[in-house]
Amino acid sequence: MFCYQCQETAKNEGCTIQGVCGKKEDTANSQDLLIYVTKGLAEVANRLGEDNEKVYEKISKNLFVTITNANFDTEAIFKIVKETIKMKDELLEKIEDKEGLSDFALFSTMDDSELEKKAIEVGVLNILNEDERSLTELTTYGLKGMAAYNHHANVLGYKDVEVDRFIAKALEETTKADKEIPNLIDLVMATGEHGVKAMALLDKANTTSYGNPEITEVDYSAGNKPGILISGHDLHDMKMLLEQSKDSGVEIYTHSEMLPANYYPEFKQYDHFHGNYGSSWWHQNEEFEAFNGPILMTTNCIVPMKKDNTYQDKMFTSGQAGYPGCKHIEADENGYKDFSEIIELAKTCEAPTNLEDLKVVGGFAHNQVIQLSDKVVEEVKAGNIKKFVVMGGCDGRFKERNYYSEFAQGLPEDHVILTAGCAKYRYNKLGLGDINGIPRVLDAGQCNDSYSLVQIALALKDAFGLDDINDLPIEYNIAWYEQKAVIVLLALLSLGVKNIHLGPTLPAFLSPTVVDFLVENFGISPISTVEEDLATMTA
Repeated sequence: MFCYQCQETAKNEGCTIQGVCGKKEDTANSQDLLIYVTKGLAEVANRLGEDNEKVYEKISKNLFVTITNANFDTEAIFKIVKETIKMKDELLEKIEDKEGLSDFALFSTMDDSELEKKAIEVGVLNILNEDERSLTELTTYGLKGMAAYNHHANVLGYKDVEVDRFIAKALEETTKADKEIPNLIDLVMATGEHGVKAMALLDKANTTSYGNPEITEVDYSAGNKPGILISGHDLHDMKMLLEQSKDSGVEIYTHSEMLPANYYPEFKQYDHFHGNYGSSWWHQNEEFEAFNGPILMTTNCIVPMKKDNTYQDKMFTSGQAGYPGCKHIEADENGYKDFSEIIELAKTCEAPTNLEDLKVVGGFAHNQVIQLSDKVVEEVKAGNIKKFVVMGGCDGRFKERNYYSEFAQGLPEDHVILTAGCAKYRYNKLGLGDINGIPRVLDAGQCNDSYSLVQIALALKDAFGLDDINDLPIEYNIAWYEQKAVIVLLALLSLGVKNIHLGPTLPAFLSPTVVDFLVENFGISPISTVEEDLATMTA
């Protein structure tokens, strides 16, 4: 195996024996194969030249499966590989002239041994030129993140055919043998542009379906009734679970990236929606044990279980998530998922163990902050708010991420943090106070809601009458971990945002040449020490 798509990759070079995430060699290879056959499906679909909704949905789902920490079930992934080959072959029969189609498009077998052999042959290192490989993978990882956002919008009935077409065409472009560096750079930038469109689509889907997030004080303490813990990112699963469990006597808690569900008006109507439990994804071994009840993992952010765990029989997966030994809840042809088994199991469990007595305010998505823009501008002009610091992104296990807590604590009291994603757990409980009623940590929501941070910045640019977003009193100190963070970064670059600080390390998949390009054209830089970066960003 060789995998270097996440921030925690071994030695910041690449995982070759087992993923730091816990992904085993056969799982990593099966995901490489899934990407390979999905590129073939995209190529055939593009040759046909028809907008095929089922094909587009399949492509986004497949890419989502391969995101870090989403699916550890090798058998399930090979099943998806076969489904993809079958769909591709059916399309291929409609093409009379197959001249020029690549091996990605023509490869076809249902034999397990042949698939396993092919899985070993189609890894990342097949592209020998380091810079071509770097830009190809940067595009591919951006497409994975975009596909995740696109899928979340699709399940709510929202689609953008431009996004679908681009994902399919960009996937095919990454297969071309005669790659030119300038063309690959253009493809990376186009990926960012369409990433903005995908984020806008998801924002529309979520806010139309569930209302605009509101400023909300969220309870982090445990109640005295049995509960179900829902983690991941899928708000559609959240809605179905709340509706199906409303008369059960069981309470629903969010975990990690599901925390922002507490901000939506649609979910607040459910009296048995208790609040949030625990913190970011990598604490889940201990927090899932303490919860006592069943867990529903809706997307990525699964941490492999310890051998002596007591919750494997109580953890369920849905959507593109999967884990060996855990029951997977499939959707029917209408997208409905039956969570009755989880609800009945919860009734037999003890109430969660209380971890903390705490309430935290969130819900500062773009609609809410724009409503406050007059007050924000007033505080800036009065000198009470000197700067905003965007600290969105991901949390992770490495001790180097203590940097973000220390950086937040070290910011002057006239600085406001804008955040989205699970990086917030590094500083949202620190009690950093407010500036005349405006909290110093404004949480816009999930990593999926990074679009809000862009909209807030654009609204502030207009409010101050500025021509360039980079003239705002905003610094960017972004923590990345997986591929949804990659598309957020590319989206920011496509909008012209410059001088982003990225950490805790620069991605291993960026070659020195590509790093030089990003530094020269966008001013991207790695984080340094807390003291040095505070001096730079608060100057």
